Amino acid sequence: QVQLVESGGGLVQAGGSLRLSCAASGSVFSINAMGWYRQAPGKQRELVAHITSGGSTNYADSVKGRFTISRDNAKNTVYLQMNSLKPEDTAVYYCNADLPRTYYSGKYYGGNYWGQGTQVTVSS
Repeated sequence: QVQLVESGGGLVQAGGSLRLSCAASGSVFSINAMGWYRQAPGKQRELVAHITSGGSTNYADSVKGRFTISRDNAKNTVYLQMNSLKPEDTAVYYCNADLPRTYYSGKYYGGNYWGQGTQVTVSS
């Protein structure tokens, strides 16, 4: 099927930067929207940033001006550049990809997929 593999998480001091990457592999014919979500302990998973196949983006208010989402369609990869990190950005960050329903060689492909998550910890 489809696998989303994230990388780039880690421990950083407040004010620092990290860049997350998420690569989709497997039965990928095309990808609609891709996004980054995060979940802090005891809290619900929330949208951080979202990008369409055409490059339109939207961000959570809490990260506007600090985070930038981008994608490389040729590599089926989405990135999240995180600058001016704050302790409240600490969470597990998850990649999400929405693949259109595609019929190929007698089978249907597509669906909504999640990565395994990568921990981001910002110390004060």
